Amino acid sequence: MARGNANPSLWWKLSWQLSLVLVIVVATVIVGLCVYGALILSPNVGLKDRLTHALEDSLIRDPQGRLVVVESENLKAFKADNDRLWFIAAAQDSQSVRYGAVPEVYAEMAPYVRFMRDADIRGASGVNETASIDAIATPLGEMRVMYGGNTSTANNFLTMVTSLAPIYVPLLAIAVPALFLTIPRIVSRGLAGLKGVVRMAAEIDPRHGGARLPLEDVPQEVTPLIIAFNSVLDRLEEQFRARRRFLIDAAHELRTPIAIMQTRIDGMPEGAARLRLMKDVARLGETAEQLLDFERNDQATDLHEMVDLVDIARTVVADLAPLAISAGYEISFDSEVERFERLGSLSALPRAVSNLVRNAIDHGGNAGLISVIVSRSGSISVSDEGPGIPAAQRDQVFDPFYRVKPRSNGAGLGLSLVKQIVSDHGGRVMVDSSTGGTTFTIQL
Repeated sequence: MARGNANPSLWWKLSWQLSLVLVIVVATVIVGLCVYGALILSPNVGLKDRLTHALEDSLIRDPQGRLVVVESENLKAFKADNDRLWFIAAAQDSQSVRYGAVPEVYAEMAPYVRFMRDADIRGASGVNETASIDAIATPLGEMRVMYGGNTSTANNFLTMVTSLAPIYVPLLAIAVPALFLTIPRIVSRGLAGLKGVVRMAAEIDPRHGGARLPLEDVPQEVTPLIIAFNSVLDRLEEQFRARRRFLIDAAHELRTPIAIMQTRIDGMPEGAARLRLMKDVARLGETAEQLLDFERNDQATDLHEMVDLVDIARTVVADLAPLAISAGYEISFDSEVERFERLGSLSALPRAVSNLVRNAIDHGGNAGLISVIVSRSGSISVSDEGPGIPAAQRDQVFDPFYRVKPRSNGAGLGLSLVKQIVSDHGGRVMVDSSTGGTTFTIQL
């Protein structure tokens, strides 16, 4: 079973089921052969083993050297289980001995038993009794024994199972471990292409178009599912493109009326109404610009430029210092290293750091220190001394259009854009907040 998943593992399911099927097939063949042998061989085949055991201490020679039968305990027990038991034992010196009620038709064959090593006598017209002749080793030497009695198909079957054991037991001892070792490997190879598809599916981001699941080396039964999945990706990408076009066009269209409104407001007389309108228009313009930044970054990011994180952070602090100071803050920059270069986007990373500093300006309480620090490991931290973010909201601050304070000036896209940019660079953004302030850390 796959850990942490209630669904069974296809590899495990196929492996044990195929192994079980093959074991059942082998066992069925063995049982079938035993049943077939029990049906076509002599009905007396089930008597031979017990008769051999009974003759070990039942055949002796008297003082005159004649062959005689004594009823040993083994023979008595055999006779008790098989009341019709009879046999004629013949030695190579022409002596023979009889036991039980030998059928008349077979009694006449007594002188010739010593000449036959193996015989199955049955099916003659008017003869219902069956007889068998076998060479049986005894303490007196090899005896040719003709025998018969109560026959049983079940005993014949068990005799066949026992007699074939030297063949099928080693076969099973070799085949069963081989099956359980080879079948999982065969199944793994058969599913290797599917495993690669699963890994690729987990890495697909519909926002970045072009990625499709391959059909090569995939079982034919799974191909329709992959084709359907790729078709879903086509539709998702088309919807993403349509959404991007709409949002970018809308943001562009907003620029013109916003500029017209700003021009008209600038011509208004000074006063509280003019100030409120200026703030509202500024908020609208900032929202439009953030929306453009958000969608532009969602479309494409060149991550193959060599950038200096220290220089990026220092430049952002220098650019936003007047804004922070005018809002009532002190702002500082510090770096544990002189330079920290890596591959990334020279346009996107400054936007991420700038949005963190603007977020600190907007939510830091208009007092205290805003500090930007580049660590020795290359992480960039932006801290403020504001009221902090409630614990229940810390996981939501990176969601698009989410705002800690519903009436705040921001559009709720700044931190979402930060997370998007950092994710594109294979990093993460961490937040640590308390009533004494908030720190956002970018770790690439």
